[in-house]
Amino acid sequence: MRLKDKVAIITGAARGIGRETAVLFSREGAKVVICDVVDSGQETAAAIEAAGGEALFVRVDVTDRESCNRAVEQTVERFQHIDILINNAGIVRDARLVKMTEEDFDLVVKVNLKGTFNMTQAVAPVMIDQGKGKIINVASVVALYGNFGQTNYAATKAGIIGMTKVWARELGRKGINVNAVAPGFTQTEMTSSVPEKVLAMMREKTPLGRLGTPRDIANAYLFLASDESDYVHGAVLSVDGGLIP
Repeated sequence: MRLKDKVAIITGAARGIGRETAVLFSREGAKVVICDVVDSGQETAAAIEAAGGEALFVRVDVTDRESCNRAVEQTVERFQHIDILINNAGIVRDARLVKMTEEDFDLVVKVNLKGTFNMTQAVAPVMIDQGKGKIINVASVVALYGNFGQTNYAATKAGIIGMTKVWARELGRKGINVNAVAPGFTQTEMTSSVPEKVLAMMREKTPLGRLGTPRDIANAYLFLASDESDYVHGAVLSVDGGLIP
């Protein structure tokens, strides 16, 4: 098992890529802390435990610093250490620049960018004291290439790449690896409401000719969370089927 006895906190783990990651990590031997703002995260934890794994659900609002701090405290109380943090939580509120509301811009920044900051700042002292840890931030292909109607989302994901580079410099000497994953177009709940003609266009733009799956992204998280990536640091791993601008 690639994550035997590791403790992994995964935000946004009630569904989609986060849920897939939690299940995969558990199969690889990790004790999984499922953090989400929705209570259906309890169902993910129950499914993992029914399969013989060990999981803890913690209701977390990543925009609330105290909520993040409590999640870390509960994790340490239950498992004594934290080996992996996956900053997977994120939302979209798409609109063209001229129609985007200030409220939607601020909300996406608060969840995606500030939420990643809040959770990492809560976990970092634990990992520093341990002298080791893996932090995986979730960026996006749109941070690299842009995307129509996603001013707010692209800005947050580009900011996450910037924070990843800074934290890699700050935390590397403490024994903590910090990397980012930049998924391409991926079939999740976020894309379920996208018109088929738009999905077809996404597939056409992707050299592999298909959308990504949650497992595709979870496999990248697994590599960066495992000992196999111990010399990968400050990197942005594109998992996008070869997408080009």
